[in-house]
Amino acid sequence: MSLATARKKDVITKFATHEGDTGSPEVQIALMSERINYLTEHFKSHVKDHHSRRGLLRLVSQRRRLLDYLKRKSLERYRVVINTLGIRK
Repeated sequence: MSLATARKKDVITKFATHEGDTGSPEVQIALMSERINYLTEHFKSHVKDHHSRRGLLRLVSQRRRLLDYLKRKSLERYRVVINTLGIRK
């Protein structure tokens, strides 16, 4: 259940800090958020898909760790990512 190539490129170009950037925390968090949103919609129609649910929980915790890292390193970049993705209420 990976993202479509075109959608992935859009997310990468939107959150990249420089040209060719695919590994910065912002890009990784954005890609994980896209997959989390996709899986959340998937579970609305596939309630008993417990194997994918485990993967979702793993993605959420990995994104949480990256957000904590970004918050420690640069609070301003953290706030920009949070506001752009609309993660926190």
